[in-house]
Amino acid sequence: MKYRYVSDSHVHTRCSSDAVDTSFAVCESAVERGIFALTITDHCECNAFRRGGYDRSVPLSCAETEKAAAAFAGRLRVLCGIELGEPLQELSAAEQALGCGQFDFVLASVHNVRGKEDFYSLNYADEDVDDLLARYFGELLETVEWGRFDSLAHLTYPLRYMAGKSHISIDMGIWSGSVDGILKALIRKQKALEVNTSGLRQEIGATLPDLPILRRYRELGGELVTLGSDAHRREDVGAGIEAGLDVLRKAGFQNFAVYVAHEPKIYPIEPVLNSVSYKE
Repeated sequence: MKYRYVSDSHVHTRCSSDAVDTSFAVCESAVERGIFALTITDHCECNAFRRGGYDRSVPLSCAETEKAAAAFAGRLRVLCGIELGEPLQELSAAEQALGCGQFDFVLASVHNVRGKEDFYSLNYADEDVDDLLARYFGELLETVEWGRFDSLAHLTYPLRYMAGKSHISIDMGIWSGSVDGILKALIRKQKALEVNTSGLRQEIGATLPDLPILRRYRELGGELVTLGSDAHRREDVGAGIEAGLDVLRKAGFQNFAVYVAHEPKIYPIEPVLNSVSYKE
């Protein structure tokens, strides 16, 4: 491996409806790839908490993660997380979800704006893209101000489908003020920004967010960053993380964070010839 410390803080298991592998399977994959810390962050879409079965799947994810942590002790640091989607669209569900387990890490995300389907499902020929982005960045800012999370997931999530899948040209310069507002709020609230590497294996071909936004975050004084593959199958655990570390170095970062009991543990972005194993 290229870097001494490689972690993955965004991984899904069969406790997410769009993933199939067990917690043990994703942990085995992490060990095979030389990862020292893995955070399981199964989905909880707050706007469909009971309808989507998250009231059952979230506690199950916590229980399975706890078993994996015990089984892999000494080989892999396994941490309990949650990807808390759209928390302000159903605040009572968000509060209930956060009470479902002893989480190390809460990853906040917005996959759809109020009244719309997931950006993944939209037909952009029928949509006002500028209106969607304005609403999206507005909901992200609301989420940051709410603050019941540790890191903000895939800040440019809609671009995965607008620019990547649908090949719509998006001038992010138009949205620089909105993005700056979110970045400044993260810094003020002492929250982390996720570098999501899923875009590197998709049509968009870049981290979410990309290098210019990460550089801007650093210019504004941002220091806390996490990295996640957003893996939904064991084959993608750790995918693109070292490339994500490359991007962070280019953006001016020297460290990244892994959250344990909601506290950021800081690790250097340190290139070496050989990786090291995790020790308890």
